[in-house]
Amino acid sequence: MSLPTPVPTVEKLQTALQAKAKAAAGYRFYTLWDKVCRPDVLAEAYRRCRANRGAPGVDGQTFEQIESAGVVPWLAALQEELRRQEYRPQPLLRVWIAKSNGGQRPLGIPSIRDRVAQMAVLLVIGPIFEADLCDEQYGFRSGIDAKMAVRRVYFNVTERGLREVVDADLSDYFNTIPHGPLMRCLSRRIADGSVLSVVKRWLQAPVVERHERGERRTTVAADTNRGTPQGGVASPLLANLYFRRFVLAWKQFGHEQRLRAHVVNYADDLVICCRPGSGAEAMATFRKLIVRLGLSVNERKTRLATLPEESIDFLGYTIGQFHGRNGRPYIGTRPSKKSVCKLRARIHEETSSRWNWQQPAERVEVLNPILRGWCGYFNQGPVVRVYRAVRAYIERRFRRWLMRREQRRGTGYKRYPDRYLYEELGLFPVPDQRATTPNAKT
Repeated sequence: MSLPTPVPTVEKLQTALQAKAKAAAGYRFYTLWDKVCRPDVLAEAYRRCRANRGAPGVDGQTFEQIESAGVVPWLAALQEELRRQEYRPQPLLRVWIAKSNGGQRPLGIPSIRDRVAQMAVLLVIGPIFEADLCDEQYGFRSGIDAKMAVRRVYFNVTERGLREVVDADLSDYFNTIPHGPLMRCLSRRIADGSVLSVVKRWLQAPVVERHERGERRTTVAADTNRGTPQGGVASPLLANLYFRRFVLAWKQFGHEQRLRAHVVNYADDLVICCRPGSGAEAMATFRKLIVRLGLSVNERKTRLATLPEESIDFLGYTIGQFHGRNGRPYIGTRPSKKSVCKLRARIHEETSSRWNWQQPAERVEVLNPILRGWCGYFNQGPVVRVYRAVRAYIERRFRRWLMRREQRRGTGYKRYPDRYLYEELGLFPVPDQRATTPNAKT
C-alpha cells in the first residue's frame, strides 16, 4: 500500500523496526503497545486517515466534526484510552458497493476513531511484516504497484516461456480467512499481548446494517472465527500476511522448482505461470494447498489457460496474443475489455442529465481525476487505439451533456469544439498519439 512519507520520528521508528525484523528472521517483538500510543504515531495515523477521507462509521462522526472541536484534544482522548487499555472498537457499518459482474460487495466501515487506532497499529507492525512478505506478493505494499505484477506475469510468459497459466480465483477471500491461523501468523513476530488482543477485537467486531425500518446487528465474524473486514485499515496487511503461507508452502514444498511454476499474487488475485505440460498438476496442487489453508477456490472462475492460443485478464489487463501493424502476432498487454467498459460506464454516469444543474467546470473537476488515473494505470503496451476510443467517447458524451444542459439538440461538435473543451474548460486530454510504455520485461 503506497503511503506518504511519515514525519521524521515515525519514519525513524519504522526504519528501526524493519531493520531489526530483517536482521533476525525469528525475532519476536515484545514491547510495541507503548509505540502505538505515542503522540507522533497517533498524529501520523490521523493524517493518513484524513488523506484517505472516507465515509463516517456507525457513530456518524466526520473529520469535519473532529476538526471543528479540535484534533489535538480528540487525539489526546484516544491516546488515553489506548494507554489505559480501555479502548474497545465500535461495530462496523455495513455498506454495499456494486461489483462489475452486477453483484454487490460488502464493506465494513470502521468509525474514524477505530480507523486511526488501526492505522497507529499498522504504522508500528507494518514495517515488521513488510520484511517477511514474499517477492511474489505485490498488493498493498509501499513502492510496489499492480503494474509491477502485470509486468512480472508478462516476463514469466515471454522470457521464461511459462506459457501455461493457472488463472486462479478465491471465493470471498477476505471474509473467509480463519482467525486462529491468522493470529498465529501475527504471534510468530508479535509477542505484545496488547497488540494481539486489539487485533483480535477488530477481527471479531460486530456489523451494523441500516435499513429503512431500522438496523440489524450481526456477529458473523465472532461466531465463525473467520474474516477480516474489507474497508478496515489493517485488513490489507492481514490478508497479505495470511496469503504469505500459501506462497511459502508453494516454494518450500518444491512446487515452484519441480513444476517451474511461479506465483504472482496481488491481494486476492493470483496467477501461476507454469512450464508447458505442468499446468494441470500445478492447478491440482494449488487446490489442495488452498483447502489446507481453510480457504476455498472459486471453481467457476478458476481455469488453466495456454498462451498464446488463449489469453488471461489480470489486474485490469489482458495478456495474450495481438497483431502488430505488419500483421505479425506477438504476446503483449493491453487494457481488458472489462476495464474499458467500466470506464465508459463511469463516464456515462458522470455525464448523465442528473448533473445538469452543475457548471461545466465543476463536471471537469470530477472527470479529470478519473481520466488521469485511468490513463496513468493503463499505459503498458500499445494502447493508442484504446486511448483514441476513450477520447472520442468522453468528447461525445461531454458535448451531449453540454447540449442537454442548455436544452439544445444535436451533437454539439460545432458549438463546443476541441479548443473549448481542452483549453477553456481544461478537460484532461487523453493521449491520441503513441506516448505509452512498451511491454516491460521486468
